[in-house]
Amino acid sequence: MTDIPVRQMVMSSGFRPWLITGHAEVRAALADQRFAKDSHRVAELLDRHSLPGTDSLFGQSLLHHMLNTDPPEHGRLRGLVNKAFTPRAVERLRPRIEEICDELLDALGGRQHVDLLAVFAVPLPIKVICELLGVPQEDREEFRSWSNALVSALPPEVVTEASSAMADYLHSLIKAKEQHPGEDMLSALIHARDGGDRLTADELVSMACLLLAAGHETTVNLIGNGMLALLAHPDQLAALRDDLTRLPDAIEEFLRYDSPINQATLRFTTEPVEIAGVRIPEGEFVMLNIDSANHDARRYADPDVLDIGRDEGGHLAFGHGIHYCLGAPLARLEAEIAFTKLLGRYGRIDLAVPAEQLEWRFSVVMRGLERLPVRLGRT
Repeated sequence: MTDIPVRQMVMSSGFRPWLITGHAEVRAALADQRFAKDSHRVAELLDRHSLPGTDSLFGQSLLHHMLNTDPPEHGRLRGLVNKAFTPRAVERLRPRIEEICDELLDALGGRQHVDLLAVFAVPLPIKVICELLGVPQEDREEFRSWSNALVSALPPEVVTEASSAMADYLHSLIKAKEQHPGEDMLSALIHARDGGDRLTADELVSMACLLLAAGHETTVNLIGNGMLALLAHPDQLAALRDDLTRLPDAIEEFLRYDSPINQATLRFTTEPVEIAGVRIPEGEFVMLNIDSANHDARRYADPDVLDIGRDEGGHLAFGHGIHYCLGAPLARLEAEIAFTKLLGRYGRIDLAVPAEQLEWRFSVVMRGLERLPVRLGRT
């Protein structure tokens, strides 16, 4: 991590954002509402800076969700979603997540060489999201094909076609659940009210797509990055195998050591802000580096060492402040079950290629592997 926690960058495109890297500084900025996120104002600022606009993964019509709004609208949306996305609602998914993990591992049969991402980490969260949204069983294959397209590095026209099909499908699903609600979270979101207020159909579709985007790739990366960290630290893997009750603490260390999110989503200043003695003018874009914050030696002893017994909490993998990840309990639950099932099923898991041959996905925001080839053994 740089010794200067706040500095302005100059990128080849002409983009000149401010980069914040220190743990204390990133944490403060995440909670400071002068660092705003409103998507409409982001587009205006990009135009003012003579930079091309950035398209949403799901298109501009699906941008209106909590991640891209500021108070008071953010509070309204989060308040309504909180009524459905409760810890109790998440915990009710535990038995089904356990079944899904078992089904995925059963499907491997006796295979010893697999890409753990392709056969396990990638399909797991999409199946869970289908459960969350109450996608009927007969629609799930098609839903998964759209989902895979949306979270894959495919040509823009393929992603656009998939996002349009997904949006149309979700609008139809919402109409069906308005008439015949189920016990799924989408039904709960449809009927969540705060006085006379409720989510509109477009807000519901946008929220469902946010669950898909944020809930899929972060879980994939948490499982993939966490398993790689264990394989690179055999002593920590052995310690965890000896006592799986340490798994919740281990997951927090995975999140700190190699966070699924490298960079927080883009913010901009609504007025001049001074942070770490540096003045950032109004109307400037700001990037908050989660990875460097979680490796700040001023906050963590030996930050580049994986230690599942580390008693220093406070990592920023799920953010901080009003935009703290609403899906954090679900991600933790999926990871806990996934690692429990993997380590319980296989007494030996080894990298099938040298670590230096592994490739990381190209992304400013996400931190995840392209593949994770492993050898599996029962003993």
